[in-house]
Amino acid sequence: MKFSKDTRPNGVTDKATAQMLAEALPWIKSITGKTIVIKYGGAAMVDPKLRADVMADIVLLKTVGVNPIIVHGGGKDISKAMDDAGIPVEFKDGQRVTTDEGMDIVRTILAGKVNQELVRALNEHGNIAVGVNGVDGGTIIAEPASPELGRVGKIKRINGSFLQDLIDADYIPVIATVAIGNDGGYCNVNADVVAGELAAAMNAAKILFLTDVDGLYLDFSDKSTLISQLELDEAHELIDSGTLSSGMIPKLRSAVRALEGGVGSAYIINGTIPHSILLEMLTLTGVGTAVYAEDEDASNPHATLGNFASKLLENK
Repeated sequence: MKFSKDTRPNGVTDKATAQMLAEALPWIKSITGKTIVIKYGGAAMVDPKLRADVMADIVLLKTVGVNPIIVHGGGKDISKAMDDAGIPVEFKDGQRVTTDEGMDIVRTILAGKVNQELVRALNEHGNIAVGVNGVDGGTIIAEPASPELGRVGKIKRINGSFLQDLIDADYIPVIATVAIGNDGGYCNVNADVVAGELAAAMNAAKILFLTDVDGLYLDFSDKSTLISQLELDEAHELIDSGTLSSGMIPKLRSAVRALEGGVGSAYIINGTIPHSILLEMLTLTGVGTAVYAEDEDASNPHATLGNFASKLLENK
């Protein structure tokens, strides 16, 4: 036997729960049948509890008809593995210098350890996730970005047909950012960059970047300068201003690339906030920084919707 007071231990009433669910309906309708790209990283990927919560939120989005694609990095694990192997860890202009020996470790950690851990976490909800790297299906083709960076890659093109096949079969692709080089070797590509290029190539409706901070700050030392929304031209101005923290520059650049490629909106959110993905996707206020194209509704005319999602637009 259970008492009502025990089933709602935090004092949440049935009426309040129903109201929250009802308020989510317009947002669910706006994204069901559409593809969203989630760049996953930071503490939300390392902490087991946070990771389990993020995976559950992604499964919920999939259940209501969204087509998520996860792109992940693994910088901390790579650095540790390189230290263990006695390989110097070196960065230039924010990018990891990747020797041929280091590339072998990158492949092992990204496509092996990290990717499989995320797929396993998703598949605790059912066999719904498939691990992919850029070599599979020739998904990410790259060329060396600079001789000084070694095997760091610059994307030449994204081939999305393999990923679309997975989506059409109702799987969630989980992508490790190892690319096939145009010289026949492998390339290590920044996960933020891959996410932005992939969102544009897949005609995604939205892209999310999970970080360890609350979003973009005009001045990171002044927490009152957290930016809630900005438009594409304002994002360009921020990048050119030189005021952003170094870690946010690649994220905002990739958000801009996605928007210029037809994606409707981009979000930089704190992945350490419980259920931040749902709060950003399914509520009015959101929890991070939103970057919008000039006309979100008019963007992405080539996005493919499922049959039911198409019916939701018939009376608009």
